[in-house]
Amino acid sequence: MISGILVATAVVGAVGLFIGLFLGIAGIKFRVETDPREEEVLAALPGNNCGGCGFAGCANLAAAIVGGEAAVNACPVGGEAVGARIAKIMGVEAKAGEKKVAFVACQGGCGKAKLDYAYHGIQDCRMLAFVPNGGPKSCDYGCTGFGSCVQACPFDAIHVIDGVAVVDKEACKACGKCVAVCPKHLISLVPYDAAYLVACSSKAKGPVTMKECSVGCIGCGICRKNCPAGAVCVTDFCARIDPEKCEGCGVCAQKCPKKAIVCMEGD
Repeated sequence: MISGILVATAVVGAVGLFIGLFLGIAGIKFRVETDPREEEVLAALPGNNCGGCGFAGCANLAAAIVGGEAAVNACPVGGEAVGARIAKIMGVEAKAGEKKVAFVACQGGCGKAKLDYAYHGIQDCRMLAFVPNGGPKSCDYGCTGFGSCVQACPFDAIHVIDGVAVVDKEACKACGKCVAVCPKHLISLVPYDAAYLVACSSKAKGPVTMKECSVGCIGCGICRKNCPAGAVCVTDFCARIDPEKCEGCGVCAQKCPKKAIVCMEGD
């Protein structure tokens, strides 16, 4: 009986020793050499793992930068400072990137956008696709105000104020998580220095928008006609401003009868 136990113990020990040696040799033989710069780049990154760079996390971005698959200033959270540090590690020059910020193209909050009914269900914008008319607001294109974007933002840079999402320009890191989660596609990344933008996404005809929201764009084209830089166009009954052409004169905002164009400077 005792001899059997000893034999079994010896066999198990021998098998364990063999497996350990095999794994050790395999680890050495098939080891993938890692560029030491990868650890340095990873240490320079902020570590938020927000995915705003387009990669799964900071480790993946570090590997991509070292592998030449991503720019040294690809991290939107770190900005120019982190880009400069990584450029030094990689021995290259960091090109200046355009700073961006999230923008919600809607102002239809409480007292501005009309309601069709009172909603008492789940407070999640993505679930409203399953309720009548896509939500209680009359405008089918406006912000539902239930804050899925707020929950998605890792930087506390977006909040629901008076029934509509509002971005804090200074806190926003342009990671894009709010853009991805918004079911109405109201949020986009725009140049930080953009002077004026149209805060509306309605594609309804003017008369319909006028009934649904007091600050909705009615596609009248007055802003386009008065813009001296030709920076405004009207498509799908809604005005759009090209930040690259905009000279920041503010004429469009002054002429807009619905006040759908907002000044971004100083926000």
